[in-house]
Amino acid sequence: MFVAQPHACTPSHAVHHADDRPAATETIEIDSNRLLKGQRELLIRHGSECYRLRHTRNDKLILTK
Repeated sequence: MFVAQPHACTPSHAVHHADDRPAATETIEIDSNRLLKGQRELLIRHGSECYRLRHTRNDKLILTK
């Protein structure tokens, strides 16, 4: 579940089950357009940290803490 929020990253209330996760050796590929959904940035919660994924004017992706 991805929630776009302009100024704050709040904890997700989505429930993830162990059987929903890929095996350790499996690599998942997701198109950036699917993640960004037309936006220039999104916030990603990883544990207790919040990261910002930005799509730049130069068509690059930048992930910052």
